[in-house]
Amino acid sequence: MIIKGHSVQRVFGWIKRHPIISGILGLVLVLGLWSVFTSGGRDYEYVVEDVSKGEVERLVSASGTLRALNTINVGAEVSGQITAVYVDFNSPVTKGQLLAQIDPTRPRARVTQAKAQVDLARASLAQAEASILRSQTDVAVQTREFERRNELAEKGFVSAAGRDQAENALVAAKAALSTAEAQAQSARAQIAQSTAELESARLDLSRTRIIAPTSGVVIDKLVEPGTTVAASFQTPNLFTIAADTSRMQVEAAVDEADIGEVQEGQDVRFTVDSYPDDTFPAKVLQIRKSATQAGSAVSYLVILDVDNSDGRLLTGMTASVDIITGRKPDVLRVPVASTRFIPRENDRAEEEQEEQQDTADSTQPKPTSVWIPGEDPYRPSRSAITTGLKGEDYVEVTEGLSEGQQVIVRSRSLMEDGSQNGS
Repeated sequence: MIIKGHSVQRVFGWIKRHPIISGILGLVLVLGLWSVFTSGGRDYEYVVEDVSKGEVERLVSASGTLRALNTINVGAEVSGQITAVYVDFNSPVTKGQLLAQIDPTRPRARVTQAKAQVDLARASLAQAEASILRSQTDVAVQTREFERRNELAEKGFVSAAGRDQAENALVAAKAALSTAEAQAQSARAQIAQSTAELESARLDLSRTRIIAPTSGVVIDKLVEPGTTVAASFQTPNLFTIAADTSRMQVEAAVDEADIGEVQEGQDVRFTVDSYPDDTFPAKVLQIRKSATQAGSAVSYLVILDVDNSDGRLLTGMTASVDIITGRKPDVLRVPVASTRFIPRENDRAEEEQEEQQDTADSTQPKPTSVWIPGEDPYRPSRSAITTGLKGEDYVEVTEGLSEGQQVIVRSRSLMEDGSQNGS
């Protein structure tokens, strides 16, 4: 007893010598005891939010790529070496403007050769037409000679041999006329063929000048002076022109599970990495019915109409898209998390646990419910609600709650590390 009394005196003496430290230790002890007695020894608490009025939106999220509304690829239809390029990236161009020049030496030589062929065919036609005139005259002469000898033969003044000789000469004259007419026809055909070759050569010569088919902005340039282009099997692309960048479109890939909710005319908002703090508006312009499959994932292309009057958006940017498939303003709502929340088993009444188990085992659709905090924060009660539009963050409540009530959305750990648990 003497030793214990001495120990107690030493403790009181230490407290008197260190009043500040003693006070802090006492406060910590009191707070610890208060926490234990008020929380029943629990290391967590429930987080609540108020039932409020506001907007509920149902969204379909997708990603896409920005494209110019009307993009034209300008190619070369003839082969050759690029001798000059007159535009660069982002160059504004007008319809008919010269963009590049292909070496015209060979096409020009073809034009000269085709002209010579046309002239040669025309000369052949002139010769054939002269032969026709000569043959026609010969036929006329031989016809009169045959008729004269035939009359004389009938009167007995010319022998049959003389008449036959005149007839043979007439036949030969007619054959010569037919040959001349055939030569003329061949010459005309040769002229037509040579003329067509000349037009083709002239067209190829004109195609050595790469011309802008429309006004716009050059957004891609694939050639430099000295580049050789080959147009043997397909038209090589030299430039890409965006006809109008004041309006653009987003090509968004929407998953097959969500495409049924998307309709033309719906409002859309999207962001791009270049402007992370800005949201851009758009509208659903078109839904492509052709599916795209990547592995087991099936998606559909949705075209969005975008106003780009300020020119901030550029082709090729990646867009994070939210298509608004449903919207209700100023409705009673609760957080989506509250409709999924279930308190810990020890905090639920036995009948609540049994009912929860029956609902889990049932094949019928599960009713929507939320948990309401009571006087004892660790004894919440479940309340069934009727919901309307379901959004990403909030759910519309049509029956079962009133504005200002509180619902539990999650549980939070009271451990020193501040970690949070969601049930």
